[in-house]
Amino acid sequence: MFKVGLISGSIFAMLSVILGAFGAHSLKNYLSEYSLSIFQTGVFYQFIHSLGILFIALLSYSIENIDFNLSIWFFILGIILFSGSLYILAVSDIKWLGAITPIGGMFFILGWLVLVIKSFKI
Repeated sequence: MFKVGLISGSIFAMLSVILGAFGAHSLKNYLSEYSLSIFQTGVFYQFIHSLGILFIALLSYSIENIDFNLSIWFFILGIILFSGSLYILAVSDIKWLGAITPIGGMFFILGWLVLVIKSFKI
């Protein structure tokens, strides 16, 4: 899982920078301030959880007897559902996507919760 975490965390972090720059430079002329703030919220949470994936991957590499895989998968799902829904919502104004965003947020919370629970085993 170390390799999956390292690769996915790195890709999501890189995409955060690309999407953040895209939003700041290209979308600012096309989106309202509100939609741009929604887009930037997606970028922020994606970047934070990309770093979380990298952190957990390194943690799982150094602590071999505890399985942190579930946290990584929860963060990946959270990025896709939370940030992904915010990106699409910001550029398309499809309102029902707002119902998907909290599901992604719940995956973020579960990822951190699993990390807390697994940390008690160290």
